[in-house]
Amino acid sequence: MIEAIKEKFSQFEPQALFDTIVHLIPDVLAAAVVLAAFYVAFRLSRRPLRMVFQRAGMHQKLVELLVDSIYRYGLMAIALVMAASQLGINVGAAIAGLGVAGIAVGFAAQDSLANVISGIIVFLDKPFIVGDWITVEDEYGEVTNITLRSTRIRTPRNSYVVIPNKRIIDTVLENHSKHGRLRVDIPIGIAYKEDIGDARKVLLEAMKEVPGVLDDPAPDVVVDALGSSSVDLKVRVWISSAEHRQATSYSVVEESKLALDEAGIEIPFPHLQLFLDTVEDRVWQGAKVLTALPGGRD
Repeated sequence: MIEAIKEKFSQFEPQALFDTIVHLIPDVLAAAVVLAAFYVAFRLSRRPLRMVFQRAGMHQKLVELLVDSIYRYGLMAIALVMAASQLGINVGAAIAGLGVAGIAVGFAAQDSLANVISGIIVFLDKPFIVGDWITVEDEYGEVTNITLRSTRIRTPRNSYVVIPNKRIIDTVLENHSKHGRLRVDIPIGIAYKEDIGDARKVLLEAMKEVPGVLDDPAPDVVVDALGSSSVDLKVRVWISSAEHRQATSYSVVEESKLALDEAGIEIPFPHLQLFLDTVEDRVWQGAKVLTALPGGRD
């Protein structure tokens, strides 16, 4: 073992190592110059690019993604390839290997990539912004944050809901804040024997007691349908912000019930009414037999 080590050291030639280092110095300096040039180019072009994207109306997070991530790392990758070529490294083989690895990673993380692409679409299309109140995936709440992978909303229950961006793109989304003022529709049923005009006056008067209901546009009450057991009315009120939608809905229901009760207007329970036009004699005979059995009713 010792003899083998001595043999290795005996073959070591310091002059050859020195010559190799001297020979590599120009290539190393050239690679360093390439890296420095790309770094300076990124620093000089980052701010103008930000301004261009912002003037185009892009979301701040999308601007950060394009400039600080895609553009930055894209330049870095090109700089590393050019620096490696200066050092005599076979760049083609390395790129081919990275390409194969990239395909494998892409297949393994296709759901995450789909969410990222959907996040870019959300930033570009702007169906909502932070602070909007939306309904998506049966969840209603305020948008608190938008990332490339997901959108986070805070519900009126004060719970924190994270929804992948791909599901937001693929489903129907309702933005309650997009146009400022919002109309709240509340269904109320009254009995068929009641007068619709009287019920309308009572309900409109009751809406004056509901906090947050706007006078302009004024509340109104319309006949929505003729149901199986009631005349279905719809109380429609306007509010200034979607933030108060749920609280206003509860208040409208409560005030409507109290006002109709005070006015003596019936809110019927669901019921079914049967009309018998013709009953054959054999049916009555069968009924008499049933009532004659033990436990039957007269």
